[in-house]
Amino acid sequence: MSQTLTDIAQTLKDSQKKVQLIYAFNGSGKTRLSREFVQVVDTKIDSTDSTQDYVDSDYLAEDYIKEKRKILYYNAFTEDLFYWDNDINEDLEPRLKIQNNRFTDWILRQQGQDQNIVENFQRHSSITPIFDSSFSQVTFSLARGDDENLDGLKISKGEESRFIWTIFYALLEQVIEILNVAESAERETDEFNKLEYVFVDDPVSSLDDNHLIELAVNLASLIKSSKSDLKFIITTHNPLFYNVLHNELRQAEFYRLNKKEDGLLQLEKQNDDSPFSYHLFLLSELQKAVESGEIRKYHFNFMRNILEKTATFLGYKKWSDLLPKTEDDTTDAYKTRILNISSHSKHAGEEIAPLHDDDKRVLRYLVEYVVNTYSYQP
Repeated sequence: MSQTLTDIAQTLKDSQKKVQLIYAFNGSGKTRLSREFVQVVDTKIDSTDSTQDYVDSDYLAEDYIKEKRKILYYNAFTEDLFYWDNDINEDLEPRLKIQNNRFTDWILRQQGQDQNIVENFQRHSSITPIFDSSFSQVTFSLARGDDENLDGLKISKGEESRFIWTIFYALLEQVIEILNVAESAERETDEFNKLEYVFVDDPVSSLDDNHLIELAVNLASLIKSSKSDLKFIITTHNPLFYNVLHNELRQAEFYRLNKKEDGLLQLEKQNDDSPFSYHLFLLSELQKAVESGEIRKYHFNFMRNILEKTATFLGYKKWSDLLPKTEDDTTDAYKTRILNISSHSKHAGEEIAPLHDDDKRVLRYLVEYVVNTYSYQP
């Protein structure tokens, strides 16, 4: 049944489950769902105002500071609290500036969690974040192994995202610890007394599998340590992250968020006995696309993912080794086409652009070939 974002947000809000875990492909509307959920839970926040779409920016409004938040959330807009200052004219080292907000003010200035944040970040990186004394900016340094440091680094977007997640995670640890004190009068602050929900949208970009699993296990352990009535909603496009959380949070409610042809969505409950088999799900989606004729560019991403998983399982060194051979006994033609079409585009419109008929015929052939050659059951 097709649903609007508001319908789905209301369904999540009405649930009595402590944890709800949602899997969805990129582009399905996870981030938009987080914004809509915020609006459903706390009508004081205007979900159409992009300046309020990150974790605590609404605290900047004087008339709202007196109110206590009902929801704490992490999504793509959380990163808007941080921006780079690259002063080339003055030849200054790049600095990651932190906008004035109560989120970082509380966790850094009041709670003094900067060293804890640095240590947690360095569990996934050899780079050292260095906060200035006012906690208004951060620089980054790399030890070179010869007692010298490479200072003033401009870290990658993936490292930046992980750094911001580390700050949010430190806040979440503090919030759970505070709310675990049963008597509100005995808590160190009343800042979070009205907090009801934590919404986390995809904190896993640019992590390798080992670190991703570690992040998922740590997040699950933190959630399980929560003794208050706080509820958690987690969305992700990453199947490994989803499956690890699925195994760690056995009492959660599990969903898959599907985007329908009419542009609406469907929140589909998943079996709580075991995680879904991601590659089989992708294959079924490919077969549906082939049958309907609605083949899009992103379906080549699905095919490449299936080949990678199958190659790993069967012990092949390269996924291209699984492709059919051409007359000259090479796989280059198929590999080149898959790589060219499945390469990530910076332009969202290209992801849904129609393919040439020849490309569609290649995908139809590859789906049939993989199913028949590697004994996938219907």
